[in-house]
Amino acid sequence: MDIQVDPLDTVRHRCHIVDVSLINLTLRPGTSIFDQVVFAATKAFVSGEFQPGQAFPSVRTLAAELKIHPNTAQKVIQHLIKERFLEARPGLGTVVAKLPAARSGDRKRLLHEEVEQLVVEAIRVGANLREVIQAIEDEWIGLTSSSEEEAVDTRR
Repeated sequence: MDIQVDPLDTVRHRCHIVDVSLINLTLRPGTSIFDQVVFAATKAFVSGEFQPGQAFPSVRTLAAELKIHPNTAQKVIQHLIKERFLEARPGLGTVVAKLPAARSGDRKRLLHEEVEQLVVEAIRVGANLREVIQAIEDEWIGLTSSSEEEAVDTRR
């Protein structure tokens, strides 16, 4: 029996003396493991699952828990540092950074290339425009409502 896990679900673990959240995902064939882990981590950052200053799992912990090769885990962490989602802090390890501002080409790439890919796939599977828009709205609300709820909780 194959159990599917939402890429946004996280598992709490202890890393030395600090609690860390690990991304829990089911790897899918046909897409690189690197891309899947980077996407799941990015989704967790954007949704507020990971908070700025929070410890991020080490290469060894990430590799062991996700059952991926340590070289892949290292590549994921280095990529997330390069993209400014993580910061390497001497003596502390890798921590979550504030969400980085979008780069100049990010919006254009998203609104052209990635939307084009979505539209092509939607047409391929027979989805109509209303279904695609509803799916985008549902996903948007799902990602933004969890970070807004946490912001309200911290103000109480």
